[in-house]
Amino acid sequence: MKKLVLAIVTGAAVVAAALIPSGPPSEAASPGFASAVSSVRQTSWQTNNSVNALAIAGDTVYAGGLFTRIRQPGKPAGQGESVRTYIAAFNRKTGAPTSFAPKLNGPVYSIATSPDGKWVVIGGDFTTVNGLSRHKLAMFNVATGKIVIGWDPKFSARVKALAIYGNSVYVGGAFGRVDGTTRNRLAAVSVSQGVLQAWNPNADDDVYAVDVSDNGQRVFVGGPFEKINGKDHYSLAMVNTTTGAAYSMPAAAAIPEPSPTCTTRVKDIDTLGNKVFVSNGGDGYGCYDGVLAADATTGKLLWQNNCLGATEAIKAIGNWVYKGSHAHDCSDSGAFGDDTGTHYLLVENAANGNLGPWFPNTDANPNSTTQVGPLAMAGTSTDLWVGGDFLHVNGKVQQGLTRFTNAPGGAAPAAPKAPKVTSTALNKATVKFTDTYDLDNLTLTYNVFRGSTNIGSYKYTSYYWEPRKTYTVTDTGVKSGQTVSYHIEVNDGRSIVKGPAVSVKVR
Repeated sequence: MKKLVLAIVTGAAVVAAALIPSGPPSEAASPGFASAVSSVRQTSWQTNNSVNALAIAGDTVYAGGLFTRIRQPGKPAGQGESVRTYIAAFNRKTGAPTSFAPKLNGPVYSIATSPDGKWVVIGGDFTTVNGLSRHKLAMFNVATGKIVIGWDPKFSARVKALAIYGNSVYVGGAFGRVDGTTRNRLAAVSVSQGVLQAWNPNADDDVYAVDVSDNGQRVFVGGPFEKINGKDHYSLAMVNTTTGAAYSMPAAAAIPEPSPTCTTRVKDIDTLGNKVFVSNGGDGYGCYDGVLAADATTGKLLWQNNCLGATEAIKAIGNWVYKGSHAHDCSDSGAFGDDTGTHYLLVENAANGNLGPWFPNTDANPNSTTQVGPLAMAGTSTDLWVGGDFLHVNGKVQQGLTRFTNAPGGAAPAAPKAPKVTSTALNKATVKFTDTYDLDNLTLTYNVFRGSTNIGSYKYTSYYWEPRKTYTVTDTGVKSGQTVSYHIEVNDGRSIVKGPAVSVKVR
């Protein structure tokens, strides 16, 4: 009966075979990837400048930003372009543009769609839409694509954040007045007529993010403010949906108050079920740049991820929280250190904040106004759209906008290298192989073959940024004088990648 012996070697250290790298193992899902969507970039059109906001209504994705042109997939700047002034819409299933093409005279910074899918509201710096006066806010009919003529609340300055629930459009930004009435950076208008509502949290500084709990009982607001209604609520607050009065939110204490070396502020908020997820970013030394999760009713902190590199956008899908950031050091959260480059796209486990199995990447346009990469996210249970100031996605030209889906297949594991094979003892062969990685999975199965015979199957967890580890298998099922070949096959649950073979004559 043949006998196999397995060991793992990392550098000069020899470790027990049962030891695997730290972090949450994740078995490959049946489609070939382990999170809600794959890291494989799907086809979509591009933009000629930054995308600041995204929202979905049915099969339509709305994108707003600084762009004035959209262009065909794979085309370089200046080729295959169509005019879209600061706002565009795309087919969610194909990535192709729709005929929706309003003419705005200024950028869009926020978009929200109504839960019933009938209305889309956009906010920004514009003052006209299709030649009509619109002061920073406008509403469109999703079915017809036409602007709602009688809906015209007037905001005095930029609208940066939007959320819709029931008959209320909750608005955050830099404004101080709405329809001539004082509303400091937070206000609500009715979906039906655009009439200013009584809701008035009165923030003392700009608001960057607004979202409503799934049950409609809380509104969460974030930004660089320090007070809500004159009381201390630094950067994050949970308020009443009718009065705007702030509740206690213990999780807000996880965000440090301003210091001489650092100022941080909430960049994005997303709710799912009874959880609210909050992303943060800062300027200076020792800032908080990560993501936290809180109970959407009590406001209590559930977990906090401490990656460094401001988190600009988040989207919760199922058991995962996708994040767009310029993360460069997640060592405090048990992941990569500050020497593996910038990880612009990551996913975190919604239960504990640990990094999960999704590793596509973008870059950041050094000539943009933001220079941070991803700036906005929107998604459903089957897809995730990402907008920002990037120029490439997964190393390929793709400016401003991209999408990922749950289409079966996913990314295949990186090809294993040829093993190192020796025979220094009678009737034995020693096979040493290094692990590899998969951008959609953490746990991979390594099958060691002698010719066409599988002599061993092993599962290991690995992250692509880690140094590759070496494993050793001793094959005693051979006889002296034989010449045998060995190769490694790596399986992520769907794709099998075969490495090159190496032969040895058994002593």
